[in-house]
Amino acid sequence: MKTRCRFLILLLLTLVTFGLSFEAKGQARVTKERFGDTLDGKGVDIYTLTNSHGVEARIINYGGIVTSLKVPDRNGKLDDVVLGFDNLDDYLKGRTYLGAIIGRYGNRIAKGRFTLNGVEYKLAVNNGENHLHGGLKGFDKVVWQARVLKVPNGAAMELTYLSKDGEEGYPGNLSVKVIYTLTNANELKVDYSATTDKDTVINLTQHSYFNLAGQGNGDILNHRLFINAARFTPTDAGSIPTGELRRVRGTPFDFTRPTAIGARINQDYDQLKLGKGYDHNFVLNGRMGTLRQAARVYEPTTGRVMEVWTTEPGMQLYTGNFLDGTLIGKDGKIYQQRYGFCLETQHYPDSPNKPNFPTTVLRKGARYHTTTTYKFSTAKSEPPAVAGG
Repeated sequence: MKTRCRFLILLLLTLVTFGLSFEAKGQARVTKERFGDTLDGKGVDIYTLTNSHGVEARIINYGGIVTSLKVPDRNGKLDDVVLGFDNLDDYLKGRTYLGAIIGRYGNRIAKGRFTLNGVEYKLAVNNGENHLHGGLKGFDKVVWQARVLKVPNGAAMELTYLSKDGEEGYPGNLSVKVIYTLTNANELKVDYSATTDKDTVINLTQHSYFNLAGQGNGDILNHRLFINAARFTPTDAGSIPTGELRRVRGTPFDFTRPTAIGARINQDYDQLKLGKGYDHNFVLNGRMGTLRQAARVYEPTTGRVMEVWTTEPGMQLYTGNFLDGTLIGKDGKIYQQRYGFCLETQHYPDSPNKPNFPTTVLRKGARYHTTTTYKFSTAKSEPPAVAGG
């Protein structure tokens, strides 16, 4: 009897010890707390997604903004690698779209006009004579409905928003859903979907500014960038694509081999002068609609690697050209020019006015769906080049 009791006690202690060690490894989870209130009194919550390795993404339901993303360096040290603010008030000022979901139409539409089914639609103009990132009050400036999702391989949340017919000039009641999943493979996956009750145009993207050395820790010019694209779309002085699909070979836009972002950014090249650096759409290799690698970035001092995978046909590279030291970000960090870069997966800018570009029309009764994944890892040295496809 005593022997059996001792066995049961030892078994219980073993199970408890195993359980504690299992918990010590961590489990994916989501927590929620109040972040503040909008000027019209709507409550804004912040959701903290943590995976089993302690990687953490913080997202608010105002604008679907990723306010923080903490990933390890080659020594296991976690740092926040996206630019942002410590409080809601700074986000409410609506500057630079830091970390936000962009819609209905990411990037620009020339002169804020397009024609669909023989009807001309006039959109809000908020970027010179053009329409930018959804207009005066795009998806980055609305409060989304949010809920936590249970997923088997990480932590997730869902954001939904109804963009009403006529909002910012767009036709159709557009029901939008965005799911953020922080996987246990250290990926931040973004799934976008939408339906409409009237034919419309749509082009959703995510506008995080990355600095793999840590937010506010200097410029991003030494980050090594690979882009899986043989062409890009040159623009006019208003950043509207001309319609040309120009080959990157022989230009400062050739990132088909890993190259420092700053290696050619100040060259005497028309497109760099117009954008004051890189602010251009790349035509991604591979078949649109299939998940494929669009880009990879390596930061030499920390060993952090970020891969971008997407189903989209294009991706905008923006190098923080208009950050000017007036933004005070998290932890009091001052964001100077080129302290962050964006890789915005998308359809091409001004597609509604460019018949040769992949269409952004969403028909009544059809479903819009795209996926983009930001995958984080580390390396002792720069990973080998990736073949284009």
